[in-house]
Amino acid sequence: MNCLIIDDDKLSRLLLKKFIEKTSFIKKVKSYSSALEAIQEMDDMTEKVDLIFLDIEMPEMTGVEFMRMLKEDHPQIIVVSSKEKYAIDAFEFDVTDYLLKPVTFARFYKAVEKAAHKKQLAKIETNGNNDEFFIKKNNNLVRVKYDDIIWIEALENYIVINTYSEKFTVHHTLKAIVDKLPVGKFFRIHRSYVANASCINMISTTSVEVEYEDGKVSLPLGKSFRDKLLDGINVLSK
Repeated sequence: MNCLIIDDDKLSRLLLKKFIEKTSFIKKVKSYSSALEAIQEMDDMTEKVDLIFLDIEMPEMTGVEFMRMLKEDHPQIIVVSSKEKYAIDAFEFDVTDYLLKPVTFARFYKAVEKAAHKKQLAKIETNGNNDEFFIKKNNNLVRVKYDDIIWIEALENYIVINTYSEKFTVHHTLKAIVDKLPVGKFFRIHRSYVANASCINMISTTSVEVEYEDGKVSLPLGKSFRDKLLDGINVLSK
């Protein structure tokens, strides 16, 4: 994995460089002392880079401001900060990990292992069949068919994928999983919910009822999502 370091602290950059050199499966491409300098080169660097080590508190442009300016298909990000208070903001951007300074090699290695696994999982998903994907459960990858998904729910920094057989809790954003789902098969019905169209049994003004073998469940229907849902399903009269 190719990586960038963006940190205004010289000692922190040197420590990360040392850790990277001790890790066989990652390689440093470039270091920046300024997020503003890095963002100006990101268009050229995105295809060459898999992972960014990013500080938060930097002059001119903070790490959070840097993440806001990245394109959707940006490299994975591991935040490296001296303060815990930015963690909630960071995980809103689906960062891979959050390291507190001073960083130990053991903690660093755990974070980059997670990044490598995430990259491999994305590769499996991309190369897999159009009717299924793989999801991490403990230390294994489990095959999940789209037809087996009933609904998906967002819970803070996680999503819960409810299938006919079991639930999977994954560190992922709802938007990221929606982008992978087949168009027309699943509908965003609320900012925190996605439903399988084939499981929808009833639609009211404020809720959607999904039915499955074990029963029924009522899910909230957001006003801004209702029209799009009705346009996407077969309705005889509206």
